[in-house]
Amino acid sequence: MSRHTALIQWSSNTDSFVENKYSRAHSWTFDGGTTVAASSSPTIVPEPWSDPANVDPEEAFVASLSSCHMLWFLSITGSKGFIVNSYKDNAEGVMTKNGSGQLAITQVTLNPKAIFDSARSPSKIELADLHKAAHDKCFIANSVNSNITINPYFDE
Repeated sequence: MSRHTALIQWSSNTDSFVENKYSRAHSWTFDGGTTVAASSSPTIVPEPWSDPANVDPEEAFVASLSSCHMLWFLSITGSKGFIVNSYKDNAEGVMTKNGSGQLAITQVTLNPKAIFDSARSPSKIELADLHKAAHDKCFIANSVNSNITINPYFDE
């Protein structure tokens, strides 16, 4: 078992709190010391009460799924003798009502593109198997109810 912590901090900057006119900007400080500027999504709470330059929880959710998948993918590909030179994923989450009628991130699509060392690259089938194995191992994916689709890029 392991524990993971984050300190979430916010303070009021207005007398209009009861009118719902207050900044949602806040910070996340992680156990390693990194602090991230956070806010509600401007699609949920309009500006000026949200800060679109800050990370919102929905973006962080999508990023954590993508990051977890990538880290497992890199570990698995290395153990299979493939060398990854670079990796990028333009991941996307969709918020809509779930089966209970509540707003939720119901779909996350990962679009990973791994560039392999020219000495040895996986076939299309091997690449799909590597991504399936990474998805199956991802702690974050195993922790959520969202539908997660993986569309790996294959350079033919």
